[in-house]
Amino acid sequence: MAIDHTHDPAARSWLASAQAAGCDFPIQNLPFAVFRLAGTQEPFRGGVAIGDQVVDLAALAPAGLLDGAAQQAALAAAQPVLNDFFALGPAAWRALRHALFAALNADAAATTADAVRACLRPQSAAEFTLPARIGDYTDFYTSIDHALNIGRLLKPDDPITPNFQWIPIAYHGRASTLGVSGQQFHRPMGQMMAPGAGAPVYGPCARLDYELELGIYIGRGNPAGEAIPLDRAEDHVFGICLLNDWSARDIQFWEMAPLGPFLAKNFATTVSPWIVTMEALAPYRTAWSRPAGHPQPLGYLEGEANRAQGAIDIRLEVWLESARDRAAGSAPTRLSGTSFRHQYWSIAQMVAHHTVGGCSLNPGDLFGSGTISGPGPGEAGAMIELTRGGQAPVALVGGDTRAFLQDGDAVMLRGWCEKPGAARIGFGESRGMVLPARGPTPA
Repeated sequence: MAIDHTHDPAARSWLASAQAAGCDFPIQNLPFAVFRLAGTQEPFRGGVAIGDQVVDLAALAPAGLLDGAAQQAALAAAQPVLNDFFALGPAAWRALRHALFAALNADAAATTADAVRACLRPQSAAEFTLPARIGDYTDFYTSIDHALNIGRLLKPDDPITPNFQWIPIAYHGRASTLGVSGQQFHRPMGQMMAPGAGAPVYGPCARLDYELELGIYIGRGNPAGEAIPLDRAEDHVFGICLLNDWSARDIQFWEMAPLGPFLAKNFATTVSPWIVTMEALAPYRTAWSRPAGHPQPLGYLEGEANRAQGAIDIRLEVWLESARDRAAGSAPTRLSGTSFRHQYWSIAQMVAHHTVGGCSLNPGDLFGSGTISGPGPGEAGAMIELTRGGQAPVALVGGDTRAFLQDGDAVMLRGWCEKPGAARIGFGESRGMVLPARGPTPA
């Protein structure tokens, strides 16, 4: 992905809030979401973030400011879901982003700025929904640090499976319980087998966890039976959001064999509303590498471009707000922080492997990156890692401790990119909250 004028760190918008310190949405970002004004029954439609505002694409598209591919893209993106916009492909995505950059730039003509200003809506007044009609959701398992941390808890002498270093492992998840930031869900019910017990028990999950992930939205699809080559894989990716893959660990460890996650993962998955485009992420690309002593990828997962810039340095943090914190107005606790650049498999490799067997992807399909954990202390992407399976509870700012999540806990994922010579851009927040269990009473 080429660096161009839209990445210039000196670029400024005529909207002052886009230059505010720590702003996630400067003019170099321009992420997409689907929104409406809260408390209304007006239609949901596409929008683009700038500073503390949303550019309402349903208002902008008929305003006569755009033409050609940018206008076509704006009309597609003004719909209640972004699938048709995704299907247009990279040239259309770029045309609209560049047209918005020009219209929001401090150098834009006064008449243009006034026309766009009339299309702005406050983010604080917006209600968000899932940005796409998600037909299929695939969750990957691509962090070797996470795999080792979990594996050492369960099988200290043989912590990772042999296939982990050869293929991007994944399972097909449940799209019906995907929710946007602000999602609240009830603690799941299920079967659990205690160590040494002779029979499982049924009841509410006692070892509820989060997983720090990124969500990867597919743009253009591919026909069934036509694999996407590694060197063209990112042409099929629109952008990235934050994703929390909530996990019921006690249910998971009983049900995993032999087919993998089921009830432990299908009750809730929370994404942030904003999708940061792959083009906006271009300045933060970095080399993808594999340690020399590890198996190197097979040919269809290997390529010069992937080696040169297949990784992305997206900084990530997990925060926890307890019910007590909320009642007292206290600050949440930062649990961990890491970077997506540590992942063992790249986005391009996930896309290529997903299709090599003949699977067709469709616009709006969603991938989970798998839990993102780093190699250092405090870089674990799940509570089961941080607490070593609950044996070493973490201390919260308000005085509580947590081995696993309790009812009333809210987990916030935050992400951003920054480096010298580039503007800081952010992802907003993915927030979800645990409610008490409800369901059939245990017999």
